[in-house]
Amino acid sequence: MTTVSSNPTTLATPTIAPNVAPLTTDAPASPQPGMRLRELVFGAACAAAVRAAARLGVADALGQSPAAAAELATALNCEPQPLRRLLRALTCYGIFTETEDGRFAHTEMSRLLREDDPNSLRYISLWCTEPWTWQAWPRLDDAVRSGGSVFHELFGKGFFDYLHEDAHESAHVFNRAMTTSSAQSALDVAELLDLTGISVVADIGGGQGHVLASLLEKHPEVRGTLLDLPGVVERADPRLREGGALAARASIVAGDCREGIPVEADLYIIKNILEWDDDSTRRTLRNVIEAARPGARVVIIENLVDDTPSMKFTTAMDLMLLLNVGGAKHTKESLVNRMTAAGLVLGDIRPVNPYLHAFECTVPLSG
Repeated sequence: MTTVSSNPTTLATPTIAPNVAPLTTDAPASPQPGMRLRELVFGAACAAAVRAAARLGVADALGQSPAAAAELATALNCEPQPLRRLLRALTCYGIFTETEDGRFAHTEMSRLLREDDPNSLRYISLWCTEPWTWQAWPRLDDAVRSGGSVFHELFGKGFFDYLHEDAHESAHVFNRAMTTSSAQSALDVAELLDLTGISVVADIGGGQGHVLASLLEKHPEVRGTLLDLPGVVERADPRLREGGALAARASIVAGDCREGIPVEADLYIIKNILEWDDDSTRRTLRNVIEAARPGARVVIIENLVDDTPSMKFTTAMDLMLLLNVGGAKHTKESLVNRMTAAGLVLGDIRPVNPYLHAFECTVPLSG
């Protein structure tokens, strides 16, 4: 018997339905260039379909067994035929699968749209398709001509001012998306880094401190400090705050790493904050070197737009940065150039996961 949630906020266990035969077609595996280009220029339809499924809660409503569009429509309070058309479009991209009898079942990708999935990308999917993005993307040619953001011209103010003053729902989605992304990658960072000989670690511009919390959980002998803007650290990971499981070994410092870093540590971690502009990058790296003792480790973690298996993802983020803040993702060469220009001594470069790289550096020894 098919199981759907009568209330999309009541979540069923997300697993692939057993013994479900997917609907097969005779379509060629690799479309001709003309059709491939047609598919690409309709990319907005795919992004909009993912957003619609996330907002409707389709993945949350679909349980372990395949369900007909009409059943899902009842649970989601929407019309069955348009929902079937939405699901049919998504199955073309491997998001849900349609069975031979016309019902729909989960795939590995569709489960990532569930809010209860440990690797959920629901809020990332919503963030990348927020209303402002549909106004900004058509101006990409203007951004390429000028080399700067189009955001102020579109909305009359900077990106973050707009979010927090005029687009409160979008700001909430942004915060949830960044929290989800950071929490997931933090485990990868903690797994990668060897903290042998490290007593104190500092997470610089570390957001809510998920990386720091993951490191402190894995290394009970280590202490740590989280540094970020006041409005950010006031929402720090509960494990780090007063009463939290790691609070006795954690300090939270409100500050701007571009203005100064009043933290002394054996290891400084800088993750995904060197992408706004060159001046901010120079000031942040200079402040780390001024704060650190000679020989201290500095690990810089960034998305790269080259030498990565996730080029489509990282180059898309790079273009979005150009549109909204005028920033840029780094190539390996551009990041190495900025680190060495700041005076850091470069060591190993290692992948953290398919979309992040870690650059091991040290502060030069005096003399």
